[in-house]
Amino acid sequence: MKFIVENWILILVAFVSGGMLVWPMVRKGGGGGSVPTSEAVRLINREKGVLVDVGEPDEYAAGHAAGARNVPFGQIEGSKDLPSNKALPLLVMCPTGARAARAAAALRKAGYERAVAVGGGTAAWREAQLPIERSEAGKPTGKPSDKTADKTADKATEKSA
Repeated sequence: MKFIVENWILILVAFVSGGMLVWPMVRKGGGGGSVPTSEAVRLINREKGVLVDVGEPDEYAAGHAAGARNVPFGQIEGSKDLPSNKALPLLVMCPTGARAARAAAALRKAGYERAVAVGGGTAAWREAQLPIERSEAGKPTGKPSDKTADKTADKATEKSA
């Protein structure tokens, strides 16, 4: 007991430093976890991972990871744009990664056990020089817009004439 009384500052420092070591692990578990862009690419290529961008439509249109589906953060629950197979890895992104961590946690609660945020979001994706697409707000990139379809049809007509 005498040791504790005489060295209370040392004991306090030990507890604080221990807490600082444990805090990141506790925080990561509560947020659904995150993966670096390299791991996200591996999950997409080897395990059929699905990219979901939870940014708003205007953010998505300004630039998003190639092949990402846009499901705005406020529309995650009950969205039909999410895969029906809940066993697939779900890689959640947003411009900075902040909303993606919360969205991944919500998706894990909804049964997507492998939902994780892509650390750093679209900014990290861009920094890693991975493919970025742009689209019109509210339009998916997988399907050509009406204007693109019209231009393609015009070019095909010109070539056949």
